[in-house]
Amino acid sequence: MSSVPAPVITVVNDKAKISPVNSKERPFPLEWTRNIGIAAHIDAGKTTTTERILFYSGAVHKMGEVHEGTTVTDWMEQERERGITITAAAISCAWNASWGPWKGIKQRINIIDTPGHVDFTAEVERSLRVLDGAVAVFCAVAGVQPQSETVWRQANKYKVPRIAFINKMDRTGADFFRAVSEMREKLKANAHPIFLPIGKEENFTGLIDLVQNLAYSFEENPNDQLGLNPTTMPIPEEMLDLAKEYRDKLIEAVSDFDDTIAEKYLGGAEITTPELMLAVRKATISLKFTGVVPGSAFKKKGVQRLLDCVVNYLPNPIDVPPMFGQDSDGKEVAAIVDDKAKMAGLAFKLWNDPFVGRLVFFRVYTGILNKGTAVYNPRTRRSERVSRLVLMRAIEREEIEKAYSGDICAVVGVKDVITGDTLCDDDFDIRLEPPSFPEPVISMSIEPNTKGDQEKMGTALQRLVAEDPTLRVKTDPDTGQTILAGMGELHLDIIRDRMKREFKVEATAGKPQIAYRETITKLAEAEGKFIRQSGGKGQYGHVVVKIEPNQKGKGVEVVNEIVGGSIPKEFIKPATEGILEGCNNGVVAGYPVVDAIIRIVDGSFHEVDSSELAFKMAGIFGFKEAMKKANPILLEPIMGVEVTTPEEYQGDLMGDINRRRGQIQGMENKNGACIINAFVPLELLFGYVTDIRSLSKGRASAGITPSHFEQVPNSLLAKIVETSSKAPART
Repeated sequence: MSSVPAPVITVVNDKAKISPVNSKERPFPLEWTRNIGIAAHIDAGKTTTTERILFYSGAVHKMGEVHEGTTVTDWMEQERERGITITAAAISCAWNASWGPWKGIKQRINIIDTPGHVDFTAEVERSLRVLDGAVAVFCAVAGVQPQSETVWRQANKYKVPRIAFINKMDRTGADFFRAVSEMREKLKANAHPIFLPIGKEENFTGLIDLVQNLAYSFEENPNDQLGLNPTTMPIPEEMLDLAKEYRDKLIEAVSDFDDTIAEKYLGGAEITTPELMLAVRKATISLKFTGVVPGSAFKKKGVQRLLDCVVNYLPNPIDVPPMFGQDSDGKEVAAIVDDKAKMAGLAFKLWNDPFVGRLVFFRVYTGILNKGTAVYNPRTRRSERVSRLVLMRAIEREEIEKAYSGDICAVVGVKDVITGDTLCDDDFDIRLEPPSFPEPVISMSIEPNTKGDQEKMGTALQRLVAEDPTLRVKTDPDTGQTILAGMGELHLDIIRDRMKREFKVEATAGKPQIAYRETITKLAEAEGKFIRQSGGKGQYGHVVVKIEPNQKGKGVEVVNEIVGGSIPKEFIKPATEGILEGCNNGVVAGYPVVDAIIRIVDGSFHEVDSSELAFKMAGIFGFKEAMKKANPILLEPIMGVEVTTPEEYQGDLMGDINRRRGQIQGMENKNGACIINAFVPLELLFGYVTDIRSLSKGRASAGITPSHFEQVPNSLLAKIVETSSKAPART
């Protein structure tokens, strides 16, 4: 890695800098590009915030509203009917910052609006994988919610710098400082306000910019109903002390990332606005600082200042470290952002467009992708031609001739591509790391109503699986049923709805089934033999395996410990494949095995009769026998549940959680509401949201996120094993 240039901050004092990596022909220099995502818990206001950004940047000429079903990024029928985001939507706009080194320079902002519901977490995962920065939206009333934590962990995983937008400051119960405090406590974020609110709830009337040391007023202006020109003014006298206190805290926080600021701060010298702005930018890009901005997207307050922060504080493509991949020999290769380099990028999303066919959403990391050229796929070892390139405007498209390094676009014409594929020049040997996705936790059977629907269903499922990495489809070998597996009830319900609307497939769904897992609790050893003699050449394979528990979440590892040649090298791979195949179906109830280390320690072979097939079968048999001796157990998925309810229903809802085998983890009171946190088995959460609404007369709500797996109680084990043997639906 030493040969790769370190990240640079593309501001020199208070002037924007243009680096030589740009080709003269590109419409936006790299430094004038921001690739950001909008992510948060469901109903925190992501889509409304995105809609306001598009309006103020001139990308749309009328603000859409979620409750009216008129937003640009929620374009699917299901999204507009339900008022939720289901699929990540990409859209581009441009913004002139009102101050800072890029003032008066149009910056291109490529935005991905992501879903908040946990069932569609894959959309967030693959979006963050290709973004340079993010805006994390929080509700000023609810603060940090369960899915907020999931999104934050995903951003940490992919090392995405972010700023926070505390939305809904106009709502009753809004508390900006409590939300910042929760970010520090629950997310372990080094969060510091870079703006302070003037008032709150119905009296939220402005912002104080701690970097510029001035204020913005949102007081009603009869000539400015759309909030296009908030008034700049001095900081209100009654807030001067508070502003000084928080500006000093901000300077102290960013001094760790900027030597100039540190020296001046310790020496008591005055710190200029450009110096502080650059220090905040450096701190943000370091991933160890998060600036916080209050606002109300619905009331059109603070969104323009948020856009200024996106430009001034979030990185452009050359501010972040280069993306790394591997060549065919497994050596690390860097994809350095440079238009003049060979082209490489990542396919992070597939979508079947009814007008143009398959769209492949693509992030160009290095080089230039030209329309009409061939691209090489290292996974398939084949080249395909790019027939068209488009910039996305949610459901609308803008045709382009080429995409430059740092751009996000959609490719038309490539067929044999899946999510996570690298596409590159045929003489650039690199395979970029794909995004990773969680395993499904729920499954159900689905049967077409007619023979005609049977044929259409196969086509529909093939396309839907290609689009959605968390959707799995298999045919049960015992019943012949088609089994759909996904991330939750809503996820599978949306898939069924899409099959009906987009593919005209009428189908009946079975009762959802739980995706259990199996593991072991002690060390064991066994041997597997596969010996067949049927006249002529026989079959002989023999392996000895040891199995032991692995750390939680580490999955299955197969280790070759053969010494002395008791098993020839050419038979180690098939034996390993057999063991892994055996892990697909455990010995308790036939569910996948997790968190086990299997060591191949000994075995024998026959000079004539040994074969790859024989050792693969021996691997399966050896694994099964060892697992039977290792005290295997069945695991069930446990969900984290956060219930928000008026206090009068607290007792009823806690009793309901206990009846569902739930474990209450804690309670807190916030703005007159009681928040109950608990762990509950997924098996007992079907229809839960409807049930708690009935118990609370519609006044309680719940957030549900996957947490972990726990052992199934012995009292329920026999029933689960019996059910799985009659109607298996395993993922």
